[in-house]
Amino acid sequence: MQAVTLGPSGTYSHRAARAVADDVEFRESVTAIVESVVSGEFPRGVVPIENSIEGSVTETLDALADNDVAVVRELVTPIRHALVAQGPEFEVVASHSQALAQCRSFLESEYPEVSHEAVASTARGVERAREDPSIAAIAHPDSARGLDVLAEGIQDRTSNATRFFVLAPAEERSEAGGKSSVVVYPNANYPGLLLELLEPFADRNVNLTRVESRPSGERLGDYVFHVDFSAGLYEERAQKAIAAIEEVAEKGWVRRLGSYDIEHVLVGDE
Repeated sequence: MQAVTLGPSGTYSHRAARAVADDVEFRESVTAIVESVVSGEFPRGVVPIENSIEGSVTETLDALADNDVAVVRELVTPIRHALVAQGPEFEVVASHSQALAQCRSFLESEYPEVSHEAVASTARGVERAREDPSIAAIAHPDSARGLDVLAEGIQDRTSNATRFFVLAPAEERSEAGGKSSVVVYPNANYPGLLLELLEPFADRNVNLTRVESRPSGERLGDYVFHVDFSAGLYEERAQKAIAAIEEVAEKGWVRRLGSYDIEHVLVGDE
């Protein structure tokens, strides 16, 4: 099996992808990953969907709304950040924007005068630190090869974890699994709309684990809704709930991303 994820080598996405495939290729954006799976270039893609501190990854949400692709697995990995550099003196900390945010308290307390630089991935930040002694990086401590680990466990919360979706071509979508995801575009806006979209799940005792809205891009105030729930699409209660929201969204659409199971993956050395 071959998979594609965020690069370069050494990102948290790469470490999660190794639970899916031995042969892992890289792209610089989530959108490029999703599109490469949709086109058939890769059989699997691994993308971050949500972090326990910083919340959902908006680029992933938008790419899932814009492309017909299946979610076939969910991987949950603990995130353990370290500060790495060529030495103790530096002027900039470079890392992915979410990693910088996840370590905000540490950076404000220990390095209040240091500026922050958001880059495409934690691994890209490590590359910057290897190239320039004035730059430090935030990444998994195992990524420090050739650099000094100045501090470990610097994330604001020890419970820090990230969910990743494993993507496959749309025809591999499954209705079997303990959890499901759908994307809803009602193409409407009126009082009580959100209640009408959510009530069918409550009426059928289906637990919603995440509900999020994103701008549709069509017009201001128009939204796409991402919904995760604890039931398989094969279940009658889920089928009836989705049928009900399809009636509410009759002017728009409802996309079933698929059903899947959750796996907890420990990320270690490459």
